[in-house]
Amino acid sequence: MTRRTGAEDGLATPSADPRHHVADPRARLRAAGLRVTAPRQAVLGVLGEHPHSTADAVASAVRRRLGSVSTQAVYDVLAACVDAGLVRRIEPAGSAARYETRTGDNHHHVVCRSCGATADVDCVVGELPCLTPSDTGGFVVDEAEVVFWGTCPSCAARGADDGAVRPGVRRPVAALHESHHHER
Repeated sequence: MTRRTGAEDGLATPSADPRHHVADPRARLRAAGLRVTAPRQAVLGVLGEHPHSTADAVASAVRRRLGSVSTQAVYDVLAACVDAGLVRRIEPAGSAARYETRTGDNHHHVVCRSCGATADVDCVVGELPCLTPSDTGGFVVDEAEVVFWGTCPSCAARGADDGAVRPGVRRPVAALHESHHHER
């Protein structure tokens, strides 16, 4: 499981999962038809080491590597890499978008409601999509995206699932319905 170092910075701790590693950023950029630049290489390097990080966290880490790089430049690099298929953008409800370099499969994610830790969950069926809807409404479905929500082992051990509402962390659906019911 990749873990955030804190809600304020959004940078995940280093991943040992080789599926996120970017062995040769220059070759990956060239193969995708993108110009090789220091910011693009740095963004791929950061995401290979810290998957599921926010754009602002990536920008901070890139600045630590390269010096002066604008946040907008990093957002532009992320957008170009997403468009080229080098980076995947995930958007767990109620939190900032996160980015990862694991793009060649149809995996999903599990997110901790207490701390926001995010981990990959491999697809249970090897074919795309791994979930088939009962009715597609005429759409040709080529991907299914699922986000599982719960409490990570660290938070469960600390008893952190105390029901408290934390900024940027999604509350359980039942709690949302209950809170709306009582507000009336």
